[in-house]
Order: sequence, then C-alpha cells, then structure tokens
Amino acid sequence: MRYKLVVVVREDLNLSCGKLAVQVAHAAVECTLKAKKSNKKWVEEWLKEGQKKVVVKAKNLREIFELDFKAKNLGLTTAIIKDAGLTKVPPGTVTCVGIGPGPEEIVNKVTGSLPLL
Repeated sequence: MRYKLVVVVREDLNLSCGKLAVQVAHAAVECTLKAKKSNKKWVEEWLKEGQKKVVVKAKNLREIFELDFKAKNLGLTTAIIKDAGLTKVPPGTVTCVGIGPGPEEIVNKVTGSLPLL
C-alpha cells in the first residue's frame, strides 16, 4: 500500500475504548472529507487500495499540536478533533489528530516513530 491515514490519540486523557473509537472515527471522516478538496488524487488512490488506517498514541496535547504543524508543513491534510464534552471530558478538549490520507512515505515522516495504540 502506498497511501494511509493515521490518527494520533492523546494517551494522557485515558479515554474509554468506546470514547476512543468515536474520536478516531471523527478524525478519519473529517480528514477524508477535507482531503477530497485539497488532495483528491491521494484520496482516490487511498480508497482504491483499501483505506489503510493506523492508530498511534501521543503523550499529550503539545505533541498533538507539534504533529499537526509538521504534517501541514509537508502538505498533508490534518484534522484536530475536539470533544463536545457530553460525557467524560470538558467541552473543547482536543482528543486526537487525523493525518492524511497521503503517501505513506510522507505520513511516516510525521508519525512513523509513534507507538501503536
């Protein structure tokens, strides 16, 4: 596979499995919709290949913002996800960032060293 989307989740929030799954889904959907406008070719190729998705973890909010900045500087689509605050965390809490879909070699420059969730 040549393309992938990565979602980076904050491990310092200790989200439940259900809450985590929803946040990751939000990131995947938002990244895909945004990328269709800015990197249509990458999205089309990613869809043809089977939509590779990987979930990794970041230590904290600062790391999320650093990864978002680095990804944008490499021309990747990103989506910072903020929770509505209806259950476990306060409204507006940043839970994760989606990166891609994009060429795997570019995405790996941002997320390749992060541990799997």
